Amino acid sequence: MKIVGLIAEYNPFHNGHQYHIEKAKEITGADAVIVVMSGNFVQRGAPAIMPKHLRAEMALKAGASLVLELPVCYATGTAEQFAYGAVSILNSLGCVEAICFGSECGDINVLSELTEVLCNEPVEYKDALQKHLRNGLSFPLARQKAIEEVYPSQDFSDILGQPNNILGIEYLKALYRLDSKMKPYTIQRVSSQYHDVELQEQFSSATALRQAILNGNFENLNGQVPSDCMTLLERYYQTRYPIFTNEFSLLLKYRLLSETKSSLTQYADVSEELANRIYNQLNNFVSFEQFCELLKTKEMTYSRISRALLHILLGIKKTNYTDIQYARVLGFRKDDSNVLTVIKNASAIPLLTKLTATKDLSDSTVHMLNQDIYASNLYESVVTDKLNTPFINEHEQAIKIV
Repeated sequence: MKIVGLIAEYNPFHNGHQYHIEKAKEITGADAVIVVMSGNFVQRGAPAIMPKHLRAEMALKAGASLVLELPVCYATGTAEQFAYGAVSILNSLGCVEAICFGSECGDINVLSELTEVLCNEPVEYKDALQKHLRNGLSFPLARQKAIEEVYPSQDFSDILGQPNNILGIEYLKALYRLDSKMKPYTIQRVSSQYHDVELQEQFSSATALRQAILNGNFENLNGQVPSDCMTLLERYYQTRYPIFTNEFSLLLKYRLLSETKSSLTQYADVSEELANRIYNQLNNFVSFEQFCELLKTKEMTYSRISRALLHILLGIKKTNYTDIQYARVLGFRKDDSNVLTVIKNASAIPLLTKLTATKDLSDSTVHMLNQDIYASNLYESVVTDKLNTPFINEHEQAIKIV
């Protein structure tokens, strides 16, 4: 059995995601697709618009064979941490021959060439990078400027200016770090761009779909998502979703009021400078998103600050980034259930189907898993409070089987 691995958030699932699944199988010749997906919180430092089990079910109905959860500390980490965590899970399974990701570039050779530069860091590039960082640029912009300066005749700088390319490069860097035998493939992004807020005819961005849901334009989702997914969207609207960032505002303020300048710096992505800004501006806190805008500077992007605040809310500390030693199952297709057998025979890490099966896990691994449980229960609390539905503890959430 040939298996391809995908890394996704599906926030929410749409036509472009189904295209990705189908195209990945086509270009790799794979028989099955394993997806590593973010849980209830995503990489831009925000809650997912709908719960992970619902998003997993949509992916399974659209052709994914198995959906695994990316632990929350990696799912909400930097692009580098997000990519490394997801690639490491796929690599540890021992049976995934390829990974396939979307990019604006669509050329794996060009992306690999740029990845080699960023992994090896030639002296000229390092010097240029440090110069731009000293001049006050954020790391992403400083890196882009340094590449443009050192490699002016190539398209590297333009590539680093596009979000899917950046994430794709991080996947390639993770493969390099892990000395993985998985072969990378990329599919060129079609139609809409990552940050587009307007709906397109067929392939709209997740950003545009979230905006439509936020604005109450639910009927406009017809034709934007696969029909099976649309059925789920209609069934669970206003009972399981939508969930937005500002609905965590009071929870965040409570956590911030419990911290000191010193204690804030223990959390992932929180520098001493950011801790000072948070502490000094706390009286001006109105909402989660407003506070991110208030704290934003030329050196610190909105996404960086949003991730930092989310880490404080969820208790994710700088010391929490240990190796991932389990693969937690969110759902699978019955007609592809032999994938589970293949994994059990080849994997270097256990396939976790029950949260109580922790007897053989290390203390750090149990801590990582408990962090996922806490984050999920916190998310579920907001769901039930907003939508007036019964609370479902994470231990009682059933694996999705379609």
